[in-house]
Amino acid sequence: MADVLSQSEIDALLEALSSGSIKVEEVISDEKKKKVKPYDFRRPNKLSKDQTRTLTMLHENFARLVTTAFSTYLRTMVRAQVVSIGQMNYDEFVKSLHNPTVMTIYSLRPLDGNMVIEIQPQLAFVIVDRLLGGFGYSVEKIRELTDVEQTVIKRVMARMIPPIKEAWQVVVELNPAFESIELNPLFTQIIPPTDMIVLITLEVRISEAFGLMNVCLPFAVIEPILDRLNAQVWFTRSSKQLANLESAASLQNRLNWAQVPVIVELGRANITVGELLHLQVGDVIQLDQLVKGLLEVKVGNQLKFRGSPGVVENRMALQIAQIYKEG
Repeated sequence: MADVLSQSEIDALLEALSSGSIKVEEVISDEKKKKVKPYDFRRPNKLSKDQTRTLTMLHENFARLVTTAFSTYLRTMVRAQVVSIGQMNYDEFVKSLHNPTVMTIYSLRPLDGNMVIEIQPQLAFVIVDRLLGGFGYSVEKIRELTDVEQTVIKRVMARMIPPIKEAWQVVVELNPAFESIELNPLFTQIIPPTDMIVLITLEVRISEAFGLMNVCLPFAVIEPILDRLNAQVWFTRSSKQLANLESAASLQNRLNWAQVPVIVELGRANITVGELLHLQVGDVIQLDQLVKGLLEVKVGNQLKFRGSPGVVENRMALQIAQIYKEG
């Protein structure tokens, strides 16, 4: 902040200007010389505003995909949104993290190198509690995850792969793969400490709990595709993909993995309430189904197949004999 002049200093300055001892041109020239733009060579800005804006839109789409995937998997309300994007060196990023934390490393073939997704421990404990039958509560004191908790988190973080692939397909076709998980950020040295990274921070809310998720992209990894990180490529490819048959194939692939309940009905019987109240162990209820008749198979309460019961490797099974088509 500039120094505030007192009234006496203002009067002295005006008097000097009036007498000619100080020239206005010299003051203006000195002010121009002082306008130097600061530049930190340790943290050079390698991305243009257009590239930064494209990365922001890309990860906003990634946040929407994560919201959908995790809401379904955790069976609760999940919301993710981008809160910031910045550039720094990798050492600064690592030192800013809590220890312990949860850092997941992914490969991004065909790009060389790895990316890191870090979630705060409180989010990890909420996810673990939710998947193990709890209400989604976090722990009061942050600690390292046990082996069982790490196994649960690995399965959850592996579900990040489809959102990563779909979010980036507008720019480049990636084949991301889960590589490892690390709890101590100091042990996660995917690049030299002085190398630059792009850090995208997302706020994730799971029910009433919330925390931050950091996506760390080394600049060396995305450098080969920098020319594609512009708004023109983004909107051009996005519009083409909407009309492309690959979008329909992608939707079909997701539907193929949707889980539906399948019920085999052995038969039905009608009894009175009095008979129901007097049922004892060993009593037999006669069903309306013939022994050699075909059983009905319902998918989502809709009749779809008929088949014969049997046994496979000491387990009850059913062999499809008819396909019921209607509508």
